[in-house]
Amino acid sequence: MAVRLRLMRMGKKKQPVYRVVAIDQRAPRDGRYIEQIGRYDARQEPSLVEIDNEKAIDWLAKGAQPSETVEKLLNISGAMNTMKIQSGGIHVVGVKKAPVAETPEPTPVPEDEAVQEAAAVSTEEE
Repeated sequence: MAVRLRLMRMGKKKQPVYRVVAIDQRAPRDGRYIEQIGRYDARQEPSLVEIDNEKAIDWLAKGAQPSETVEKLLNISGAMNTMKIQSGGIHVVGVKKAPVAETPEPTPVPEDEAVQEAAAVSTEEE
């Protein structure tokens, strides 16, 4: 059974509210779902995005594939920061990052020396 994370439309006519659900990909859009992991309301200002990141990460680790829209919502909620989906599979990204070694800044060359070097190079070319 292939599981997808996708949106399920709820609400009244012309007033949609969406549930983010884990569902069998062969099931209809509003069919029976396995688990609800969040909700999305685009009509609010700003848009409401409530996603249980632990549930989302658990489903992604099990191999569930998010739809394009749900992937964007997972980026907004921060669930994709801990999970990185690549073409070869799912890789868990560590929360802690190694400190980046700072490179020393080059020392600035005084303008007089730079002008002299440029003049020397131009005279050598002739």
